[in-house]
Amino acid sequence: MAKLTEKQKRFVDEYLIDLNATRAYKAAYPRVKNDETASVNGSRMLRNAKVEKYINERMKAREKRTEITQDKVLKELAKIAFVNGADFAKVITKKTDSGGEYKQVEIADTDSLSENVKAAISGIKETKFGISVESYDKVKALELIGRHLGMFKDTLELSGNMNVNNPYEGLTTEELRELARSGKHE
Repeated sequence: MAKLTEKQKRFVDEYLIDLNATRAYKAAYPRVKNDETASVNGSRMLRNAKVEKYINERMKAREKRTEITQDKVLKELAKIAFVNGADFAKVITKKTDSGGEYKQVEIADTDSLSENVKAAISGIKETKFGISVESYDKVKALELIGRHLGMFKDTLELSGNMNVNNPYEGLTTEELRELARSGKHE
């Protein structure tokens, strides 16, 4: 494999910080100030076979070093996505001394919760109204899992054939100009 230039290595170092190719390109090539130029060139840099291979090598090394894998991240997201509010608290019916009934919220003892359920809790606090148990954003976790699995598309793909009769097809440029000047095209 051919060696990368120092600027290409700098681009990769910067890219691995936040996976922003435009910002990374501007950091590696400080003379480029225009975002559009940096965006185009950063995108092009990511398609460079040597750069792409180096990025993959560095990401694999980071994964090994940190022991943070896609599987671990997905498992944590799944804990959040698939937890149920009834795992933390439940509404129970209590009897009054006079024979009536009332509803009360009973909070689960945290010692009795599974590690998966505990992982979904973002906070527990005592308020003036009682105990508040908050969990991480379930919808966001489901969205991230769905994106990873390719369930959601950010682009719209269209396909098909269009048969359009173009009344101007076959006219020369001069004929089109004459038609435009005459105003008979309306």
